[in-house]
Amino acid sequence: MKYLKEALICATIVLMNTGFEEVSHTADIAIHVWGSELEELFISAALGMAYLAADVTDSDSNVAQSIEVTADDAETLLVAFLAELLYLLERDGTVFDVFQMRELSTTHLLVSACGHIAKEIRHHIKAVTFNDLEITRNAQGFEATVVFDV
Repeated sequence: MKYLKEALICATIVLMNTGFEEVSHTADIAIHVWGSELEELFISAALGMAYLAADVTDSDSNVAQSIEVTADDAETLLVAFLAELLYLLERDGTVFDVFQMRELSTTHLLVSACGHIAKEIRHHIKAVTFNDLEITRNAQGFEATVVFDV
């Protein structure tokens, strides 16, 4: 029943105005992410990591998953969320590219994620790092730079 509920959510999600871009980094891979709300920032980071890791459009399989993470602060929560997505990619080959945030505070996250089994990995991401990670608020909302160890 849980998977049916998640699959229905996957079929009805409309993406918000989120954003990410790859930025240069000396030894690793990094993305700059932004969103008008903290929720959008987290989704932008997840989409950015998915884009770096695999071709998110090259599959017809559908996978639905609930993800829940708790941490001490927003930066640690972001790293834990991305690390969980990375774990699922490594364990199952699943890359998620559609998200519905069900709960989000600076210390807790519950999200419904939809995706597919990746046919090809672009970059083997070893870990999500805390390198220069700081979530900041600006006039447009929130932004951060996330660095991945490759």
